[in-house]
Amino acid sequence: MWIADFTNKIDSQRILYIVLDYTLHTLVHKIEQCYTHRVSTISPEYAVLGFLIEAPCHGYDLHQKFETELGHVWHVSQSQAYNIIKRLEARGDIASTLVEQDKLPARQMLQITEAGKIKFETWLVGASRNARAIRLEFLTRLYFSQKDYPQKTAQIYATQCAMIRANIAQVESLQPAGRYNQLSIDLRLRQLRLTQSWMNEIKEEFHIPDLDLP
Repeated sequence: MWIADFTNKIDSQRILYIVLDYTLHTLVHKIEQCYTHRVSTISPEYAVLGFLIEAPCHGYDLHQKFETELGHVWHVSQSQAYNIIKRLEARGDIASTLVEQDKLPARQMLQITEAGKIKFETWLVGASRNARAIRLEFLTRLYFSQKDYPQKTAQIYATQCAMIRANIAQVESLQPAGRYNQLSIDLRLRQLRLTQSWMNEIKEEFHIPDLDLP
């Protein structure tokens, strides 16, 4: 009898350890997901929304358009593109309907929702802070403004230039102690000024008019 009680006690402890281990791993995974979502604010999701503003599209065709138009701006695999589509659909930014085909399986047709359009248009007139974000996001904003919102191109350009000037002023005001800290500041300034020069070239190429922001 005591052996059975002892065995049951061991089994109960083992089950408890398994449950606690699973709970801990689940909690850690969810924390990692939240942290990743919080820190990773640069995403090709807005480019997907932009393409769908132009016209409804199938997932495969959407990825092909991505590759052709912005493939050297954003590096998005087909599986990543489908994951982005799932996230956007789960948030209500896009919707999908099944379209029947003769002698072929039905295909999903994707279209942007009103909420997704509002989110995209709000993002479109924003600005990016660092060189990497400018390369990815500003070029995407410029692409869609030139195609679908030409009346907003000057505002988008001026907003981004104002952000760069503010960043330069902020970095120039820093007076760090130590040579290596100074070298770091020097590199940041060089990157910002190079980006500023690149923006001037874009203005000339696309004939963007001056716009004084309020």
